[in-house]
Amino acid sequence: MIINHNVSSHFALRQAGIAEMAADRRLERLATGIRVHRTADDPSQLDFESQIRGLNRASRNASDGISFIQTSEGFLQGIQDIVHRLRELSVQAATGIYTAEDRMYIQVEVSQLVDEVDRIASHAQFNGMNFLTGRFARPTGDNVVTASMWLHIGANMDERIQVFIGTMTAASLAIRDAGSQSTLNLATQASANMAIGTLDAALERVSSQRSVLGAYQNRLEHLIRGIDTGAENFQAADSRIRDANMAGEMIFFTRDELLGQAAQAMLAQANIRPSVVLQLLQ
Repeated sequence: MIINHNVSSHFALRQAGIAEMAADRRLERLATGIRVHRTADDPSQLDFESQIRGLNRASRNASDGISFIQTSEGFLQGIQDIVHRLRELSVQAATGIYTAEDRMYIQVEVSQLVDEVDRIASHAQFNGMNFLTGRFARPTGDNVVTASMWLHIGANMDERIQVFIGTMTAASLAIRDAGSQSTLNLATQASANMAIGTLDAALERVSSQRSVLGAYQNRLEHLIRGIDTGAENFQAADSRIRDANMAGEMIFFTRDELLGQAAQAMLAQANIRPSVVLQLLQ
């Protein structure tokens, strides 16, 4: 029987500290619903947060890309309608029942419509960027003049695609001479007849560009569905790793609390035991 070293008391105190630490950790998990708060909780944990946030942002990037494409397609629809009207006027002027004066009146409308094509091309903007004047018509460069547009559609580096939009000015459609700036000429039957072929080529160019934009949009819509599914799967994996099982944590919390209370009770008993020595000294 000794009094200088109460080993039983030290043992009970250590066990009470262990139980209290475990209960505190369980309480932290129950309060937040998260199992992993620090690396010590799970040294092998995988952090998916950067991938999840990156994929969510990439999905929004793709949605923004669709908005850009739809805006472009809307302006191209306006240009295509004008070219259809120009072709109609060319067919009208190509027949022989009209006088030179009649064709002059037709030419007035043609000049206005050609000017309107240039106006649409120069005013077509998305976020302040002109996109029908050749800005995104070439495969080189990074969003500078005469360069393609890059859409970043992934969570990691280099996960991106290029979008091309050709130049749609009157000169590029050959309905205005780039040098003299003269418009499509319907002054004679012969010139009106030639204009029909020119306008057919212009319609082919505009229709082709609209088809490409439609293909881009379909691709991005499929891509968004894939990205959203991937982000959902990453979220599920992250949940399995980091989220706490509340029922299980409550079971262990109750156990640790009981162990802590038992250790404290035994600590009280261990502190009383040395007092027995006093009976030998009486």
